[in-house]
Amino acid sequence: MSDATAIADRIARFRALMAERAHDAAIVRDTASLRWLTGAERVFDSERAHTAFITEDGLWLHTDARYFNTFIERLGADGPWVLDQEPVDAAEWAAGKVAASRARVVALEDSVELAFHDDLLVECSKLSVMPLLPRMHADIARLRIVKDEEELALLRKAQAITDEAFAHMRGFIEPGLTEKEIRVELENYLLTHGADGLSFESIVAAGPNGANPHARPSDYAVRKGDLIILDYGALVCDYHADMTRTVVLGEPDDEQREVYDIVRLAHETCAAAAKPGCIGRDIHNLAVKIISEAGYGEYFAHGLGHGVGLEIHEKPVFGRTYADPVPVGSVITIEPGIYLPGRFGIRLEDTGVMTEEGYAPFASSPHELVVIDCA
Repeated sequence: MSDATAIADRIARFRALMAERAHDAAIVRDTASLRWLTGAERVFDSERAHTAFITEDGLWLHTDARYFNTFIERLGADGPWVLDQEPVDAAEWAAGKVAASRARVVALEDSVELAFHDDLLVECSKLSVMPLLPRMHADIARLRIVKDEEELALLRKAQAITDEAFAHMRGFIEPGLTEKEIRVELENYLLTHGADGLSFESIVAAGPNGANPHARPSDYAVRKGDLIILDYGALVCDYHADMTRTVVLGEPDDEQREVYDIVRLAHETCAAAAKPGCIGRDIHNLAVKIISEAGYGEYFAHGLGHGVGLEIHEKPVFGRTYADPVPVGSVITIEPGIYLPGRFGIRLEDTGVMTEEGYAPFASSPHELVVIDCA
């Protein structure tokens, strides 16, 4: 069960934002935001079956019979949330709360479904109420940027399992295995060693497939001389790990070693430059500069990093258009790469937290190019 003090602080932060914006109430349906506000672990899934109604002195959560008992178990009988499984649709339920609370300004997330918005207006009109419905433009997502200690503990636990899996895979990979077979072993290890699930569909990309940053595992059989990208992470209590390591079967040739060293230099230089308040695009551009000066600029086209937490891609971002400062307590990846079409790819990724002193990676897996003996 989540720490009650941490949850109370999150709710207080959100209510302070509501007061600043002069919102009488807010309706929340985004899964990650509901998980953050309630602290209900391992309940939410891909279905939008839940709706929260929040005022300055009330917290209500509407769900259905598939989840109700689990919420009771996770939140306890004495928690701040009032649970409701009334068999009505979300818009009708929310309209009832609007009417009962006499809220005039009711904020909605900008990610809310258009159908829900329209249905809410219809249901409110049936009750002779017509609230203003201003949009919250990723307001809760911005609050979630700064992680509390409970969140950081779960992220570190997810990373520890991810590191253990890499150590295991170093002893498992051998010539003749397909990318799919490597993925099965990797994901099976995660799920049998403490992960609640997978952060995302694992990437195993060998040889020429590694030149595609989001390659999907195939029937390609790895062979001596191949570079193999492993990009994956464990999911623990809804919090994600994200790590990429590149290994080589047998000794690398001179070009492979050279390109790997450039990627590692870009990674470690950017990690050292990432300080509290740094601008996201500045760190991204530093990686571009290093890789470009080495002659490989056209082969690094994606962003340098993204926030990680209840979602695998969150704010803040180390990207070419992100002009906001990166605060203490934010969790973000650094993942430069070089991808040579038809030949090979290399990526090196850590997830870490911004501390007062600078960027602190969670991973313990080495940055050195791991050479897998296949003699």
